[in-house]
This record gives sequence, structure tokens and C-alpha cells, in this order.
Amino acid sequence: MKLNQLSAWGIVLSVLLAIVALRSNTTIGQEQKMAGVFELRTYTTLEGRLPNLNARFKNHTMKLFEKHGMKNIMYWTPTDEKTANNTLIYVIWHASPEAAKKSWDGFRADPEWHKARDESEKDGKIVAKVESVYMKATEYSPKP
Repeated sequence: MKLNQLSAWGIVLSVLLAIVALRSNTTIGQEQKMAGVFELRTYTTLEGRLPNLNARFKNHTMKLFEKHGMKNIMYWTPTDEKTANNTLIYVIWHASPEAAKKSWDGFRADPEWHKARDESEKDGKIVAKVESVYMKATEYSPKP
């Protein structure tokens, strides 16, 4: 991985930690522990299909994630010309690895998800590739 990509991921993760702190019920100065796991997901779409994927997430997927216990943290599209038109990157949070499995199983079995997916793909498949990485904060991560 190139040095500038590593720096970019460091910035992304710092922003995520700050967002989690802002969304939590703790006050500044209280000890904050980063429990649970974050999931970084990268979707690569087929040519010209990123707008369809963005619409599906905006109108359906994010709500269904919350319904199944996944917390939406942040969504991005790259600024790099090679990936700007076909890539969606996002982070969600799960209470534990076991909770992540349960949430994904529930999501994948949900008839609302099947309906949203099928409707969004009526003109053809959208996603070419999905990458997923589960992450936890290191002990030396800056506290937000």
C-alpha cells in the first residue's frame, strides 16, 4: 500500500473516532472505551451504476442496517479519478463480532432488503465486488 493511501486511512479512522465520540452519550472528559467492532466496506460497481447504488443506500439500505442493529457511521466516494465513479466506501459499527453476524444474517433474510435490491437491479446488476474488513481501535489510538 502506498504511503499516501496509509495516510488517508489514518485520517479516515481519526474522523470515525471523532464521529463516534460526538454520537455517544458521554461528556468530554469522561473515559471513553471503543467497544464493539467497526466494519469497513468497499463496493465497486459496474460501469455507470454508482448512482443506482447510492440511491439504494440513501433510500433503503441505511434504514435496514439500523433495523438490524448496525450503526451507520460514515459514507464516502473517492476523489481519485480512477475510482470516483464506481466506488462507495462506508463504515458501520457492530456491538460485537457475534452481533455483526446476527445483523448481517437478519439483513440478508429481510424481505424489505430483497424487494429494494430487486427493484434497484431491474435494469441490471449494480455491484461487481464487495470488500469487508472488521476493525477495532488500538490501545494507542487517540481518544476523540
